[in-house]
Order: sequence, then structure tokens, then C-alpha cells
Amino acid sequence: MISVTPLQKKSSFRCLTLVLVFGLVMLNAKSVALELQSAEKAGSPGRDGQANCKVLRSMARVYMAGGNYTKAQPLAENAMTLAKKNNSDSELCWCLIDLAYLYKNQGRFDDAESMCIEALELQKELYYENHPHVAGTLRILSSIYQGQAKYNQAETTMEKAIAIMLKSHLSDDPTLAPFQVDLARVMVEQGKFKEAESNYLQALELIKNSYGPDHLYTTGVLGSIAELYTHQEKYNKAEDLIHQTLAIQQRIYGPQHHLMVPAWLTQARICQARKDYTEAEKLLKKALVVVEKDCGNEHPLIGKVLSLLGRLYIEQQKYAQAQSICERAANMLENSLGAENDYTAIAFNNLARVYISQQKYSEAKQLCDRALNTLENIFEHNHPNVTEVHKTIALLQRKTEKETEVAKFM
Repeated sequence: MISVTPLQKKSSFRCLTLVLVFGLVMLNAKSVALELQSAEKAGSPGRDGQANCKVLRSMARVYMAGGNYTKAQPLAENAMTLAKKNNSDSELCWCLIDLAYLYKNQGRFDDAESMCIEALELQKELYYENHPHVAGTLRILSSIYQGQAKYNQAETTMEKAIAIMLKSHLSDDPTLAPFQVDLARVMVEQGKFKEAESNYLQALELIKNSYGPDHLYTTGVLGSIAELYTHQEKYNKAEDLIHQTLAIQQRIYGPQHHLMVPAWLTQARICQARKDYTEAEKLLKKALVVVEKDCGNEHPLIGKVLSLLGRLYIEQQKYAQAQSICERAANMLENSLGAENDYTAIAFNNLARVYISQQKYSEAKQLCDRALNTLENIFEHNHPNVTEVHKTIALLQRKTEKETEVAKFM
């Protein structure tokens, strides 16, 4: 007889609950869709436009919870259209917030920012300036700024959100923990690793007690801490945490889901640091295939994965393989995030390294200048990304000086 642990029973119950909820929402949504079609033909908003709007939002949120933003998008957009027709400010506000979150996860940061700011203005009219709902929307806005490489704005916005929450919650309230986690994520991007670690660890115990140690959100936070530890070169700690993250995520999402990509990237960094290039390449290629399949060919995450893969080939001095990968990464990130984004600058720096190996010094210098200019406008002078570009510039100078010396004797 096969024994079933309490944890497995709990996990199975959660999965069954999710299936039942999804089924009920889908069934209700079908009836809503039919009613909306009839109402459209009749030129009226339907029997109960506000209720229909809520159902569409609920269905969109079910898809978003599973990372299926493509299916969620038309539902969320239709819900907003319906809210506008019904002149329902409260419903319109929630629709704007949902779309801001959705567009952010699609990499459409400018659209997300516009939706989020509009929602904030509406919330302040519906509630008051320091309402907890406003803090929640500021949290989304902070994550949008982070995607746009506006890290100072992201940090300030998150601190404002936390200050609002502290007006109605105690500092050890579990409700504040996700805000603290998001602030830590911004700090990691800024290179403030000690401050980030402190925030993560303070929040983690509250999260474990509130969500449980095997909850998806808990394991997602563990994955973020693992990423921080790779920056701090604490690879043993990082590996322990990422294994915990992947075990839970794979059990819930299955073995090939794009929401597991951040954990795979962290695992790939650990493998690369340990010179296990074969496993690192395998993980990055798997991530690339999954993101292309689930998110489309224009998502900025593809460019980020390509940038890491290019860097892996450069470290192995496989410059022929690195060139096409780095060029594709630079083009994709510049098109999706813009030339002034730090991830684009990192891709430029990688490509400059390839060009130096090919003695294309003029092209390399142009890329280094662009990368350094961008990064110095975003970060402090001692940020790890700025340091990396300085290393590339130093390498370029050594190579060009050597070429000059050789030319004197020819």
C-alpha cells in the first residue's frame, strides 16, 4: 500500500480546489460571453454589466495566476471596455490595475505604467490618498519602474507604499512582507546586496508563517534569495534554496513552464560559476525554448536569456557561437526595453567582448561607450555592471596598445 504524506494530501487538495474554481469561472464566463454577444447585437450593455465585468476579470485573473497572459489579455481588455460603458469607476479602477499587471508581465512597461498611474488617480478619488489599496497599486508601479530600469523611482515608490501600509498595519504584520520582498528585489538590481538580504530574511519568516513553507509564493521568494546569493558568490546557499524552489514549482506547474525560468537562470549561474558549462548551457537553452513558446518572440525575457547564453560562450572563448547570440540579444533588448536600459547595456558589453576577440576595436569601443553611458546614468560608479564595462574597456585598451606597439616594428 502506498502511503500519502500530509503534505501530499494538502497539495492534492489545493490542486483540486484550483481545478474546481477554474471550472466554475470558465462555466460562468461562457454564459457571460453569450450574454455579451446578445447585448451587443441589441445595442445594450446587458442584463447586469457590472456583474459581467467582474466575471471577465475573474477569468482573466485565473489565466494570469497560471502565467497565461495571452489568454488573459482579451478578457481583461473586454472587462475594461464594459466597465467604461457601465460608468462604473470602481470596476474601471480594478480593470486598469489588472491590465497594468498583465502588460508588465508581457514586457509592455510603458503601457503598464500608463494604466497604473490612471488607476492610482482613480483610487484616490474612490478611497483616500493613504488607503491600503493605493499602497498595493504603488507596489505594482514600483515593479513597472524596475522593468524600465528606473530603480531610484522604483525604490522611492515602494518605500511610499510601505509607509502607507504602516499607517494601518503593525510592522510585523504578514501583509507587509510582500512589500518588503519587492523592495529587496529593487535593491538587488541596484547592487545593495546587504540591505536586500536583510529585507528578504526579515520578510521570509512572516511569509512562511502566513503562506506556508511549500506555497508557490514562498518558494518564489526563496528563488529570489538564491539569485541574491549568486551575486554574493554564496553558491552553496543559493543551490540549496533553488532546489527547494524548483521542487515545488515543478510539482505545480509541470516540467516545462515559463514561470520556472527565473529559477532555471539562477541555477544556470550557479553551474557557470562552478565551471559546469554543459549543464549551464542546457538550462539556458531550455529556458529559451520555453519563453519563446509561452511568451512569444518579442518578450524581453528572451533577450535576457540570450544575453546570459552569450556570456557563457564568451567565458569559454567560443566567440563564433557567442557572436550571433550576443547580436540577437542586443537587438531584442534594444527593441523591447530601449537603448537606455541596463539589460541592453549589458548585452552591448557582451557584444563588445566578442568584437575585441575579432579585432573589431572601433565597433567594440562604440558599444562600450554606449553601455557605460547608460549604466552610469542608472547606477553608482561602483555598481557591478559598471565595473564589468570598465573591465571590457581596460581589455580593449590593452589590445589596441599592443597592436600599436606591434605596428611600430613592421
